[in-house]
Amino acid sequence: MTDAVSKRSVAFSAAQPTGHLTIGNLFGAINNWIPLQEHHDTLFCVVDLHALTVRQDPQELRKNTLELAAIYMAAGIDPEKSIVFIQSQVPQHSQLAWILSTFAQLGELERMTQFKDKSLRHRGNVNAGLFTYPVLMAADILLYKTNIVPVGEDQKQHLELTRDIAIRFNNIHGPVFTIPEPAIQSHGAARVRDLQNPEKKMSKSAESDLAKVMMLDDANTVLKKFKKAVTDSLGEIRFDETNQAGVTNLLSIWCAATGSNRETALAHFSHNQYGKLKVETAEAVNAVLEPIRQKYQMIMNDPTKLERILTHGAQQASAMAAIIMTQIHDVLGLPPLPGAYNRG
Repeated sequence: MTDAVSKRSVAFSAAQPTGHLTIGNLFGAINNWIPLQEHHDTLFCVVDLHALTVRQDPQELRKNTLELAAIYMAAGIDPEKSIVFIQSQVPQHSQLAWILSTFAQLGELERMTQFKDKSLRHRGNVNAGLFTYPVLMAADILLYKTNIVPVGEDQKQHLELTRDIAIRFNNIHGPVFTIPEPAIQSHGAARVRDLQNPEKKMSKSAESDLAKVMMLDDANTVLKKFKKAVTDSLGEIRFDETNQAGVTNLLSIWCAATGSNRETALAHFSHNQYGKLKVETAEAVNAVLEPIRQKYQMIMNDPTKLERILTHGAQQASAMAAIIMTQIHDVLGLPPLPGAYNRG
């Protein structure tokens, strides 16, 4: 992505640095981000401030933040085409979040299902940040006049709130914010299920290591996890989410890893042998992950270059954010920002 003013639409996406990503994140999110780089101005952010809603070990958080940025790039996010940056290094995210919190309604935030779910899981730390998390997410998106946001079904509600806040602000103060549109995938992460409980989506927060395949798992670990994946006793290989959720999950993962469709998968596994299905799915996933693992190690072995890329990304993002923050100060009657950004 160049520093020049662009006429292309803007796409923004992000992930939290709370542990490494799963193959669900890869097949359902990152693989859908990569093509956006060719036709959009793309920003990919590591949202470390969001991670603070749960108590974090400071050294682990800092380590995980850098590693997640490296995973982005190892998987195909090109810092020459996209802005890759860390949320906390662009202070406008926090500044805009406070302003937007005065345009978000209490009832809207109370209806957020993720707040309800996380409040149950973190009963000892139901903090205000957990409640206002969607407002910071709205700031992340609106700060860059984002047109397109690739989201999973679990984030759709947050994006709808982002749109509501932006429309409310614009109705009062004029067309400052671009109203973002969701790019919701019907495959990928929605199809990559927990290997031990295929009724649930594969999650990096799953308690059992056998339930999730991480992008940085070594080949033997990947094979072990797939061999222990839950199937059934029906002795048939077919797509049937109701009666054969485990088998369907393995088929879907094989399709995602090989780029095959359902018809091809059913023909390939017409032998109806679960053991072969598990092993071949593991082999297909390892074929995808091996070059990512190798590139990740190369990136992490050059921390100076990684820091340089992220610093440049933060500078690019901050320059973009300064434009809209100048507009916001103007329409709200706040004093002009120091430095009087002369970017039009």
